[in-house]
Amino acid sequence: MSRLKLQQICKYYGATTALASGDLQLERGEIHVLIGANGSGKSTLCKVIAGSVRPDGGLFELNGQKVSLFGPQAAREQGICLFYQELSLANSLTIAQNISLYRLPTKAGGLIDDATLAQRAEHYIDKFKSVTGENFSADMPVAKLRPDQKQLVEIMKTLASEAEILIFDEPTSALDRAQVDCFFSILRELREEGRSIIFISHRMDEIFDIADRITVIRDGATVSSRQVCETDQARIIRDMIGEPPEAQGQTQTQTQGAGQAQGLAQSQAHATDHQNRAEICLTAEALTGNQIRNVSFTLAKGEILGLGGLHGQGQSTLLRSLFGAEKLLTGSLTLNGSTIHPSHPRSAIKSGFSYVSGDRVRDGVITDRSIMENVSPIHFLKDHKFLAFPGPLSRIIEPALAILNTKYSSLGASISSLSGGNQQKVVIARWLTNPPDILLLDDPTKGIDLSAKRELFALVRKLADEGMAIILYSSEDGELLAHSDRILVFNNGSVSRELTGKDKTRFNLYEAAYSGAK
Repeated sequence: MSRLKLQQICKYYGATTALASGDLQLERGEIHVLIGANGSGKSTLCKVIAGSVRPDGGLFELNGQKVSLFGPQAAREQGICLFYQELSLANSLTIAQNISLYRLPTKAGGLIDDATLAQRAEHYIDKFKSVTGENFSADMPVAKLRPDQKQLVEIMKTLASEAEILIFDEPTSALDRAQVDCFFSILRELREEGRSIIFISHRMDEIFDIADRITVIRDGATVSSRQVCETDQARIIRDMIGEPPEAQGQTQTQTQGAGQAQGLAQSQAHATDHQNRAEICLTAEALTGNQIRNVSFTLAKGEILGLGGLHGQGQSTLLRSLFGAEKLLTGSLTLNGSTIHPSHPRSAIKSGFSYVSGDRVRDGVITDRSIMENVSPIHFLKDHKFLAFPGPLSRIIEPALAILNTKYSSLGASISSLSGGNQQKVVIARWLTNPPDILLLDDPTKGIDLSAKRELFALVRKLADEGMAIILYSSEDGELLAHSDRILVFNNGSVSRELTGKDKTRFNLYEAAYSGAK
């Protein structure tokens, strides 16, 4: 009898399907790895098991009995505990207090038993003592810890629940190799004790190092489940993308849709032509900073350079570093033959960079201000203007908005009156009033509709054809494959592979994203 059995678990958020058919069978003394692309449904399935998400249908059995878990506390009472991908630590509390958050020891009168609290903390800290680093003690406030140390505390907190089923959702994302090895040794000990572990990771080397069984989830449904000795990396990637590598060239148009297929054909033709007449405008050598390591590349005028890989592997950090919003620690940048140091967005703009983020609220729109005020800042900066009359300014702004087919009532209308797609068009129009040399696009289509996406990428290709150099990061693989001339695939902050021409396939993109960075 399996310890845990899930069949056809589904979860919907309005019209959005988070899970369509999630199946999982977990045995005693098993480390079971879940793998799938971003948004495939892995985390949702784990949250259903842990009681933090209520499913809309399906069978949930625990030790052969049907159960319904209403909340994380109910799940923990049934012996299930989840390590959350988004850390759930209390920064104002100590390491010891965080480790025991799930079950604080108390004594008579309901007061916390400090002696037991400290003893339990030392027990779990001792398991990781060789890799915790300096300034890691039971009475240390979590707020003072490094990211990797906070991740270790979250792991200790999960272990301290002493649950029979432990779920770890990307627990190694901030850990170094030594810390991962130590953690895996502990997991193997727990497996020998008969505990059952569900483990999510995007690192293929980790998966084959720790897994007994690997289950692949694609588009909200479980598509395969195999013992690790019965599979290999290529088969897992084929399960994730839904087609064999030899079919990539034949079926690319079917899997991407007519619009993206046309874009793919155009980008391949453009790339071939571009290689014959490339004029390098930007050279980056050994760039290192927050979340990026030793990144080198060139960018030519009229080229669209794609940044691929799993979310959060350094792509956005690279773009923000080029724009001066993140600090570069080492490396060099040469723009049109001159060395530059983009220490601040203002200096980057003056050098010829522009930046468009998919996070419109944080990095894009100026909330509660008019459309005119949202479009004009870069024009004022580049032309050193302090005052402008609405009439002449409108004649400068309106063509940029018209190119993007932006729908608005008047330039004086509030930016908040527009749809998400039209707000993003306003942000892009901001840069077109005084066109830059290099356009940095940081997941620019996030949250906008298909029609707006088509219009945006048509404009991006037009700008490239006119000589603008463009770097594009997209969390949607199809967009990168369809619209990039080359793709740099990021893994753990470094470039693991460059894809060009016929090598630009989903299989190669996934293989480079999930394999270790070179």
